[in-house]
Amino acid sequence: MTPAVKAILDKYEATSPSIKANLAQILNHGRLGGTGKVIILPVDQGFEHGPARSFAVNPPAYDPHYHYQLAVDAGLNAFAAPLGMLEAGADTFAGQVPTILKLNSSNSWATSIQQAQTGSVGDAIRLGCAAIGYTIYPGSDDIFASMELIRELREEAAAVGLATVIWSYPRGGNLSKEGELALDVGAYAAHMAALLGAHIIKVKLPTAHIEQTDAQKAYEGADWSKQSDRVKHVVQSSFAGRRIVVFSGGASKGTDAVYQDARDIRDGGGNGSIIGRNTFQRSREDALAMLDRLVKIYEGGE
Repeated sequence: MTPAVKAILDKYEATSPSIKANLAQILNHGRLGGTGKVIILPVDQGFEHGPARSFAVNPPAYDPHYHYQLAVDAGLNAFAAPLGMLEAGADTFAGQVPTILKLNSSNSWATSIQQAQTGSVGDAIRLGCAAIGYTIYPGSDDIFASMELIRELREEAAAVGLATVIWSYPRGGNLSKEGELALDVGAYAAHMAALLGAHIIKVKLPTAHIEQTDAQKAYEGADWSKQSDRVKHVVQSSFAGRRIVVFSGGASKGTDAVYQDARDIRDGGGNGSIIGRNTFQRSREDALAMLDRLVKIYEGGE
């Protein structure tokens, strides 16, 4: 147990030793183990966008073993995926990388903003996972049902010692498209995830836009042009840094942008990146090179 990991775990009051052990498993694994920083590989894009849109650019990525092996070889902290993908490699890669079972999913054809539960806490235990994952869409018409369901799932997971990761992605309702990534909205989304009991919060990097009219005054007088300052505010909104906050890699982008995002997350006090398409949609060689450099950035090497 390094001082950095102990300092993080000490902030999780009223949390059982078994949950802390699973958080420690993630925090202590891989090349960033013990630093308090994490890089997680999430591969649920096949559900959300379809297999061809997700994997055709790099055909080996159709195979679940490809993603497990990428996470292992890159020395990442964890691998997150839906039920079928984890089942497809659970035996081969048992004990080689901590896993997070994503319990709900959607698809690109649906017209409503909601997800179906596609896995269970029992599945996570059977597969040896360290945590469950769940997406909420603050602003959607179905958000309150989602909140009630994650309350139940979190309680069930906590009873068997699993940590809970909440993906908190605002959309729907009165939010504009620009507002989905607004600073005030992103901070609010992170805070809601913390209030729902998330041990790890996953949000998107926010822009400097302020969406809510009633929030404008609270943000006046400050310069939000630096992304690292916006990250700092999201972390502040997650119980003043008492919860692990990781930021999504988002849509595919150039390598320079990916590296700058990581520097801004690091400098803003975020715990790290949860990065999918920007790695597995590149060749394995390029993905490993990118992840190697991201590790070095989080280590403070550049």
